[in-house]
Amino acid sequence: MPLLALQALEKKIERHIRHFEQKNGIRLDDEVRFIRSWFDKPLRMGSVTPSGKVLARTMARYVDPAIPGPVIELGAGTGPVTQALVDHGVEPSRLVLVEFNPSFCRLLRTRFPQATVIQGDAYRIEHLVGGLLREPAAALVSGLPLVTKPFKIRQRLMSEAFGLMAPGAPFIQFTYAMVPPIPNRPADVSARASELIWQNFPPARVWVYRKNG
Repeated sequence: MPLLALQALEKKIERHIRHFEQKNGIRLDDEVRFIRSWFDKPLRMGSVTPSGKVLARTMARYVDPAIPGPVIELGAGTGPVTQALVDHGVEPSRLVLVEFNPSFCRLLRTRFPQATVIQGDAYRIEHLVGGLLREPAAALVSGLPLVTKPFKIRQRLMSEAFGLMAPGAPFIQFTYAMVPPIPNRPADVSARASELIWQNFPPARVWVYRKNG
């Protein structure tokens, strides 16, 4: 993209940020962090802005705080979904937060000092956290931009995730796409989609996958 067009796009996004902050109560400093990171690595970011409060709450509500075990979050960013999980009743000490961006990791450690924060590639989840878990995970919540990845990588991520979780535990993934983020799933995996969340920008949907048996 030409420099002038890129600068015009950045200004447009910054104007949207101010409106989005007023409407959704999300802090401007988080928005700025996302913009800078998105311009640096657009395909690594699931969004130009952090998840809105309604989307974050929708993802969190699929986690049952009463079920024991760690709760893994992939692509935690600046922590809006993490905060929604805590507000939903998940103890911060149970959270395992995986984030690629080092500056976001530092921010997460400040905001959630009791959580375990791991800097690394969340698409290799078994390698990153497999040796850290003392018991099967109760849930996995993903903010990764899965639709930007080849199907084989998505399939591998799902397989590794279910290998870390208790039977029937949810794999929770949001997407802006109108199609499932993990199509052609295995026969023993069920899928459930939320209603389209129009309050989010862009509108999003939450998909919940569970491995049967």
